[in-house]
Amino acid sequence: MSCDKNCDTCATSDNCNDKTMNEQDNKINNFLSRVKHKLMVMSGKGGVGKSTVAANLAIALSEKGYSVGLLDVDLHGPSIAGILGLTGIPLNADCDQLLPYQYNENLQVMTVQGLLSDPDEALIWRGPLKIGVIRQFLADTKWSDLDYLIVDCPPGTGDEPLTIIQTIKDAQAVIVTTPQEVSLSDVRKSISFCQQAQLDILGIVENMSGFVCPDCGAVHNIFKSGGGAKLAAERGISFLGKLPIDPQVVDSEDMGDPTAEMSNTTREALHVIVNNIIEKTK
Repeated sequence: MSCDKNCDTCATSDNCNDKTMNEQDNKINNFLSRVKHKLMVMSGKGGVGKSTVAANLAIALSEKGYSVGLLDVDLHGPSIAGILGLTGIPLNADCDQLLPYQYNENLQVMTVQGLLSDPDEALIWRGPLKIGVIRQFLADTKWSDLDYLIVDCPPGTGDEPLTIIQTIKDAQAVIVTTPQEVSLSDVRKSISFCQQAQLDILGIVENMSGFVCPDCGAVHNIFKSGGGAKLAAERGISFLGKLPIDPQVVDSEDMGDPTAEMSNTTREALHVIVNNIIEKTK
């Protein structure tokens, strides 16, 4: 912000800021030109398992041989590091570029958690700082060429998803909901947000759709089932599939490997969603 005097110092400062922004824009555009598909995993409310869905989609796509980047922009509540067993492992740098975590041969991961000396530290940041960090993750990370960039956004319609939409012009939304009406009402707001921001919606995923009994394998509809599919049909949006509540996934995430103990029921449901995403992004 410059003063109200028309002096050389202020003019020089503005020019430097413009030059820095232009350089960063060029870096971001260069990276995005090397990414075939950009997916924003969104939710209208918290607690629907959005980060779990994002992590599992990224792992499943990478296991199919696709080159995948997973970017966690849920800056106030980053969950990806914990889900993938990366908590407490600092990110490294190569000259002026951050090196993403190499989770497996095909999956790279970037999260602010890797920059914190204390994983329990709260980030008390306002909008401009959050926007700057997200842009830096895109511009100053040494990403490989990617088939899919999956962005795990915080719930709602705040600075983080807005920054991604404004920066990644051809992103598509994957909206996560649970079957009950309290979640679906917030999804309707997410759909409205996407429409106002002219963001293409790839489809809806219904999470926590039934409970997989660890003893008998039967599925019980604790939170109902089918609400996401019904809403998708009402709004003319693709329904990508549904995932059950799976206690084995909880155990796997606590171990830092979310697919290790996944039940066959959940694994099959996940592959349906992944195959639908692949088909829709051909």
